Amino acid sequence: MNALYKSTRYRPRRQDNQITFEHYYRVDLFICTVDKQLQELDNRFIEQTMELLTLGSSILPTKDMELFDIDNICFLVEKYYPTYFKEQELHTLRYQLELFRIEFLENPQFKDVSTIAQLCTSLAKTHNCEPYYLIDRLIRLILTLSVSTATTERGFSAMKIIKNRLRNKMSDDFLASSLVVYIEKDIAERFDSESIISDFRDLKGHRAEL
Repeated sequence: MNALYKSTRYRPRRQDNQITFEHYYRVDLFICTVDKQLQELDNRFIEQTMELLTLGSSILPTKDMELFDIDNICFLVEKYYPTYFKEQELHTLRYQLELFRIEFLENPQFKDVSTIAQLCTSLAKTHNCEPYYLIDRLIRLILTLSVSTATTERGFSAMKIIKNRLRNKMSDDFLASSLVVYIEKDIAERFDSESIISDFRDLKGHRAEL
């Protein structure tokens, strides 16, 4: 790993004469990989979604509550969840957040909490959902974001597989039915061919009677 690295694709530059294999794999290749991942995230998530994720992480609990930012949390509620909180509840939410920060640091029951999902579970186990009902409501809204985002991404990924170049003229109804079967594979596997044939046979009989 201490040998000098020489690129076989490009003509080596003067400053590359002192680059070792270890430096190339640990620094150059690592930075290039991180840049590609960041570019993929920027292309996948719009600026509004990134802001929503960043503000949502402000309620993330830590040992010393460094990331717990009350101003960002209140701004998150005002901008993205105005229909779920009344104007009077916004003032109550700030008061609850200030009290919760103190209790989180002093209450040993929150000692092992490190994620938002664990925080939601701990609020239910410690019966703090009622005194901190607005915080509990906000946490549940934040947790549904990842589920809805993943469901949407899953649907678009499946659409690219189902509606390809060979089948790009299918109708919307047939596409929707195919997507349901593809996405809900676990449910579709419960049906055997005989039951499907029997259902179509009965359906044909009903049509003949009509």
